[in-house]
Amino acid sequence: MYSVGEYIVHPGQGVCKVEAVEKEPASVYKLMPVCGRNPMLISFPISNEDRLRPILSHDEAVSLIEHYPSMGVDEFTDKSNALEEEHFKSQIKRGTCRDSVRIVKTFISRIDEVKARNKKPPVVYERILKQARERSLSELAVALHTSEDEVVRRFEGSLGEAPSEN
Repeated sequence: MYSVGEYIVHPGQGVCKVEAVEKEPASVYKLMPVCGRNPMLISFPISNEDRLRPILSHDEAVSLIEHYPSMGVDEFTDKSNALEEEHFKSQIKRGTCRDSVRIVKTFISRIDEVKARNKKPPVVYERILKQARERSLSELAVALHTSEDEVVRRFEGSLGEAPSEN
């Protein structure tokens, strides 16, 4: 059981802070998403807490960023972009932060490959990249007690790139 003040990952909302644990009338967690335009307190049944997971520890987050350059990409493909999107969205929702980071790396690579052939990448690639990036950056920022921009700078540093201006 999670405690008030802990950060957890909700499958749909991403990183949330446990604001309260209520026993009556039904046992629920009151969760506040840490990201999003208009975060609202949500109730989540304690009976379904197996769908929640704790965020990465500080050390796991540091290790994930350090090992990013050697991380492989996800080779999953399907003949339908819709089925690919369904597969990757499911991984983002139910997987770990490492899964989301791997998806980010996968779609950066796929978009670069398409652009190298002077083609426009499918909109679905951009959509999956955006969702995976938002999910992983928010979790890493909370785990490292820093901003998402600082997490991006750490990734760039692990790749040996000069930090970007955006």
